[in-house]
Amino acid sequence: MNGVIGCRRALRAVVAYVRGAPLTYVWLLVLFVTTVALHRMSPALEVDFLRQRSTNIHELSDNPVRVLFSSAMWIPSGHWWPYAVLYSVFHAPAERRLGTLRWLVVCVAAHVLATLISEGALLWAIQCGMAPESAVNTLDVGVSYALAGVMGVLTYRIPPPWRYPYLAAVIAYFGVPLVFGRTFTDLGHAAAVLIGLGCRPLAGSSAKARNPKETPACPRG
Repeated sequence: MNGVIGCRRALRAVVAYVRGAPLTYVWLLVLFVTTVALHRMSPALEVDFLRQRSTNIHELSDNPVRVLFSSAMWIPSGHWWPYAVLYSVFHAPAERRLGTLRWLVVCVAAHVLATLISEGALLWAIQCGMAPESAVNTLDVGVSYALAGVMGVLTYRIPPPWRYPYLAAVIAYFGVPLVFGRTFTDLGHAAAVLIGLGCRPLAGSSAKARNPKETPACPRG
């Protein structure tokens, strides 16, 4: 009996956690569906399909709004479970603490601006002869820029002294590849973290921001 009660409590806690971050888990559900769809494609079809939804220079020049949206709906690795964990650890707390609207603004800003910065750097490298012209069709889809931005803005929701080791870990995680790898995606991730840190006004106070989907506590008389 105690085990059944414990399972019910755990289930209620999970449901409450998901309801507190509705768009995080809607997005995660979309990623699950699109990942299943990718697994049903042949490797050649998958590459061509994703390239048409990629935020590469060619597609950004022709269909910027479409690819900026569609690129955030696919996971090129084909592995969904790691993102389920990352979304629950970072996106869900951010949506719960910032509120859905402010969280969404951070996600969009990080995804769009980091994409433009990284692809702009790649275009400059092509024009300077440091990258081949074929790089205009480079495959660039995924959700990592939005995730990096949210990891950045969450810094302001972590109380001292834990805030500073967390920030150092985030900077090291995204900064080391930029120093040693120097790819356009490394630049995009580092830029996304800085964009998230620049969203300090959206982080609010250290008190938990109430999500409109959550039921307010009843006042005690």
